[in-house]
Amino acid sequence: MAKVTEFQLDAESILDAAIEILRERGLDAVSMRSVAGRLGVSPVPLYSRIGNKDALLDAVAERLLHDLAPAASAEEPWSSYAGRWARELRSRLRQAPDARLILGARRWAYVEASRPLIAVMRNSGLAPDFAVRACRLLMWTTVGFVAMEGGPTLADSDTSRRRLAGGDPAGVTQDDVEELFETQLRYVIEGISNDVDRVSYST
Repeated sequence: MAKVTEFQLDAESILDAAIEILRERGLDAVSMRSVAGRLGVSPVPLYSRIGNKDALLDAVAERLLHDLAPAASAEEPWSSYAGRWARELRSRLRQAPDARLILGARRWAYVEASRPLIAVMRNSGLAPDFAVRACRLLMWTTVGFVAMEGGPTLADSDTSRRRLAGGDPAGVTQDDVEELFETQLRYVIEGISNDVDRVSYST
């Protein structure tokens, strides 16, 4: 990253530098001093532009989640859109090399990311409280999966693929991880769909 002067320094430059450090050296290496060093400036102006370290990490998490929702089509069922939304959320969260960042992100960053999904659900006729609950289930499911998945612990092989994905006590392959996520996503969406039918029938 090119050095900047204090007059050129803005929040976006600070976030860019923080994300570079995060990906190169991990979460513990991100500090106001390390970011200032990357930019070639004193740490002092960072505090006036972005706040303290907690505010910096919140802003990094928000950047990862910003504008993540895929475009929705008028004819697409909410269940299909929910799957695409959850996959994109997972993709964004996997850009953070440390689960502490995504688990420590402030609630409002996730709230903003969820608004388009809730809107699609509401447009499909789901009640407001039901749509919010369904979105929360999908979000918590996805965030938890990303926090736990890590890297594969087994090499892909014909032998390992003859087992049920996730059923080998020795670990999982990357193919297992992908299949497990899709299975978990299917379970959650089907469960929500069943609740929609049950609630509609009972009312």
